[in-house]
Amino acid sequence: MPETTAPTPAPTSTARRRLGVVVLSLGVSMIIVDATIVGVLLPRLVSGLGLTTADAEWVNAVYSLVFAALLIPFGRVGDLVGRRRVFVLGVVVFVLASLGVAAARDGSSLIAARAVQGVGASMVLPAALSTLNAMFTGRDRAAAFGIWGALLSGMAALGPLLGGALGTADWRWAFLVNLPFGVALIAGAVALLPETRQPRAGRLRQEIDWLGGVLSALGLGALVCGLIEGPNHGWWTATRDFSVAGLSPVPVVLALGAALLTALVLVERARAAAGRPVMLDLSLFRIANFRRGNLASALINVGELGLLFVLPLFLLGVHGTSPIQISLAILPLAVGSFLSGGYAGRLAKKRGAHRVVQIGMVLEVAAVLGLAVTLDAATTGLGLAPWMLVYGFGLGLTAAQLTNVSLADVPPAKSGQASGTQSTARQVGAALGIAIIGTVFATSLGAAMTDRVGDGERLAHELRQSAGTYARDLHADPSRATEARAADESLAVAARDGALATAAILALGLLLSLRLRPSTRQDREESESLSSLENKR
Repeated sequence: MPETTAPTPAPTSTARRRLGVVVLSLGVSMIIVDATIVGVLLPRLVSGLGLTTADAEWVNAVYSLVFAALLIPFGRVGDLVGRRRVFVLGVVVFVLASLGVAAARDGSSLIAARAVQGVGASMVLPAALSTLNAMFTGRDRAAAFGIWGALLSGMAALGPLLGGALGTADWRWAFLVNLPFGVALIAGAVALLPETRQPRAGRLRQEIDWLGGVLSALGLGALVCGLIEGPNHGWWTATRDFSVAGLSPVPVVLALGAALLTALVLVERARAAAGRPVMLDLSLFRIANFRRGNLASALINVGELGLLFVLPLFLLGVHGTSPIQISLAILPLAVGSFLSGGYAGRLAKKRGAHRVVQIGMVLEVAAVLGLAVTLDAATTGLGLAPWMLVYGFGLGLTAAQLTNVSLADVPPAKSGQASGTQSTARQVGAALGIAIIGTVFATSLGAAMTDRVGDGERLAHELRQSAGTYARDLHADPSRATEARAADESLAVAARDGALATAAILALGLLLSLRLRPSTRQDREESESLSSLENKR
């Protein structure tokens, strides 16, 4: 279907169009910052609200999980009812949920509010990305995505710094700040963004694949739930009272997730063959760059969110580091991301967007490997800084242009659904990253502690349950210096294993990125633009 524009006039000047990109980028930055802020504040949340390791993983993962499950449905809704309208509504939902997070008094209310934040985030991101995709073509796309990537990379990495600064006094302020920021975003969206949508052939409820939405939400939820709860309930044999025919519920839940996702693919194929609207347009995956870019995006987010989950817990457990000090340890990531994100657009014009992604992936893998090899119990935030700087530089290059490469060959009429699918891949990666790397961290922590002291199994249980913060209790008792030292060494082993797992996953993303190719649609648009200029002369 052709792209149409609502009566609201689109900004035509270069300055206004770029300001529109800034509004979209800051809107997405807000939802990304709240994902990274939690990593820094997690030690405070664990101690302040009495969270277990599983609770801590859920606080992170439920946001990404709900985000991922609803991205495609809301991408489709934006296509039909108006993307700017969905963007503004998403900001409202997100801000109200942020107030709920700030008011949380226990783990359950915190997790519930984070889930509602995921609902708002799933409205903001596809609406922003599809609007950006519709506003720019040809050579302007690289420049627009350069601005987009620079702001997103810088803000996402600055999230931990902001969270640490606000959380030093009270972690709740890190979420209350979303209220004035959200009001400013709504005003900017109304003033600067065009309203774009697809023409609707029928009623809204007939044009949305609700069954596909339910299957994707339940399937992804079961998959992430199984990964997070594996260490608690046992991967095969039940380690708690609850069991299914003598088995742990974990393999049952994982099998259910796989069955639901298989059913999703079958249902979507049948609906597409019958000419009915689908939630997941499988035909998009025939576009090579879209298919490879989505897989690479998922793997990149596995690494990024998993790493930012593990490192703050290591720093707090070993060094008793405050939120602001943890933030400063991650600040080099912000610096590297911001610098390279701004440069990525210019580099893409010279070398091609796909080459920028590949260079970024090489830097990411090298940095995480270096961090894993050098990390030990004596490593401080300052010791992590050089590796985080290189990692941030690579992340900025990758984040700035991978979306551009993935969506460049997608027809404009499918931009909302494609951007929702691409963003879903990233959020699935984020949820799986927290689950997978968190599981590696918890399992390795328990095994290392068990091997080091006589009462290892009990102490290992305490460390796992407290997400490593029990090490500070050991440090507070001079008579338990041996156990405290063993806990520090175990935390270092766990963080190192988490980093190695991250590097392996990012390496798979690198292999996929090597198969990305220059955009055929973008090349055609640029050729037509140059021909038009020559004809005018």
